[in-house]
Amino acid sequence: MPADPLKLIALDADDLAVISAHVQDARVLASDIVWRQGEKRLVVGMSRLDWEQTLSGGTEPRRLIAALRFDRVLACKSRNIDLQRREAMLELVGIEFHPGEAPGGSALLLFSHGEALRLDLECLECELTDLGTSDLAVAPLGPEG
Repeated sequence: MPADPLKLIALDADDLAVISAHVQDARVLASDIVWRQGEKRLVVGMSRLDWEQTLSGGTEPRRLIAALRFDRVLACKSRNIDLQRREAMLELVGIEFHPGEAPGGSALLLFSHGEALRLDLECLECELTDLGTSDLAVAPLGPEG
């Protein structure tokens, strides 16, 4: 675990772009996508690459367990994600924010094989928090992944 676990908060598109950079190539199990409609919250558990450690000269990239949370979510829609296949592994490419009627808009979580989550937001409130180290291998996902 890094000396200072990452904890980032996004309240605008620029903040979300920073979070997006930190979750690039994160691996997400379908079972770790939790939509709590009554709470207007989406939580995504993930194994993310520790880009800071890699950029600071670390020889072996490592993965960290992290939680990505969106609050004030009015709706959550998915494309090409079968949440019944709980063992399905997704690879997060990035997150985009598309403004709507202020302060709202939508956040798109884009995955490597055309999968996506679209969140309709009352306003942008997102948090990324590191929870610990991961035992997942760092090798890239194959065509089966």
